[in-house]
Amino acid sequence: MKISFHGAARTVTGSKHLISLSNGKKILLDCGLFQGHGADTDPMNRHLGFDPMSVNYLVLSHAHIDHSGNIPALVKQGFKGPIYCTSATRDLAAIMLFDTAHIQENDIAYLNERRERKKLPPLQPLYTTSDVEKALSQLFTIPFRKKHRIDENIEIEFTDSGHILGAAAVNLTITEEGKTRQVYFSGDIGRYSDKILKAPEPFPQADILICESTYGNRLHEGTEATEQQLLSIVQKTCVENKGRLVIPSFSLGRTQEVVYALNNLKNAGKLPPIKVYVDSPLSVNATTIMRTHPECFNEDILATMRTDPDPFGFDDLFYVRRVEDSIKINNLKEPAIIISASGMAEAGRVKHHIRNAIEDPRNTILMVGYCTPDSLGGRLMAGASRISIFGKEFEVKATIEQIHSFSAHADYNEMLKYLSCQDPKKVKQCFLVHGDYDVQFEWREKLQHAGFSNIEIPDMHSTWDIH
Repeated sequence: MKISFHGAARTVTGSKHLISLSNGKKILLDCGLFQGHGADTDPMNRHLGFDPMSVNYLVLSHAHIDHSGNIPALVKQGFKGPIYCTSATRDLAAIMLFDTAHIQENDIAYLNERRERKKLPPLQPLYTTSDVEKALSQLFTIPFRKKHRIDENIEIEFTDSGHILGAAAVNLTITEEGKTRQVYFSGDIGRYSDKILKAPEPFPQADILICESTYGNRLHEGTEATEQQLLSIVQKTCVENKGRLVIPSFSLGRTQEVVYALNNLKNAGKLPPIKVYVDSPLSVNATTIMRTHPECFNEDILATMRTDPDPFGFDDLFYVRRVEDSIKINNLKEPAIIISASGMAEAGRVKHHIRNAIEDPRNTILMVGYCTPDSLGGRLMAGASRISIFGKEFEVKATIEQIHSFSAHADYNEMLKYLSCQDPKKVKQCFLVHGDYDVQFEWREKLQHAGFSNIEIPDMHSTWDIH
């Protein structure tokens, strides 16, 4: 058995890990897009590092674009095998991938207009909506905690990782040359204090661990203070300063958490009478899908739903689909809360909202999740005094705030708690993925203190023999 790492290797996005068996079969774990790498992003996404036609099976941990977003390109380049995921992941991946394809088609059309004026040849999108349709036809769903044999030598079991709706840890039982190994892939690990989803659940003993590292050196603030922090920022920005609060937020998971927190504040009579706009068609669709999968919800939100049937809706909350309505929000003069994608502020409508808010000291930009250092969100969080949006320079006069406790990624204590279901002495080898390189060094030390050994940090396109 060999494992090669073609994404999320010493970086956070682009999750792609390829298992090659001695009989020639190949299993790909995730096929995500790289994000936030500037001019390098497009070539990194176009060149996978392996032959898609050689892959027999794809197993998808969850629907976030950095884990699922390059599946249509994989199919376009010749992958014909089945794609295994949970049912909620299937529903979410459909809207996520169509949205990504539309963005690519529109961006390429805009670029090609400029290239045509310069008499340059046209560019092609990474993939189109027709490629998405073909990819979705290859999706097969497996329920949580049900073992499913995909061939005579490979068995899959999904366990709930608690990260987003439908997110799964992948547990593979692989037999080759008379030897059976348990290979575990964490996908992304969620939080035990999540306000909406069930906590991450224990998984079977593994021989090989492939584990994420996003917050391997960080402890989150307690979630019990999250709503109060949010309320304080709303009060300061919208009531005292009479400004706008712009919240860049991932459409899937983070947006619903922020809306749920505002809903709780509204139910408690604490939220000021300020209009709240969720300005993202993808966020609207993702929220609709979340409403259809209460089997993924924890007891807290189910208890809330006994008296509040819609925890993602309240008076003064408006879901915005149409572009013309989004433009109207940009022209608002009164205080408002605007939640818009993307979470790293690298694309989507939120860039327009930031552009219109950034030079007014009455306004606040609130970051609620992880951003790569080179992304617009990352630069704002690092304290940049000037930023470039759509090729124009802006002075940062708005207040930049952060609430880390909204994160859907476990911190290092939560990850250690999650991995405590394993006997470290029985884990023969551990690979750390999906993390910044310096963070992974610190996470490796914490794992070593917990008794794990043979911990590797693969670099891009490296291949490892499993003995």
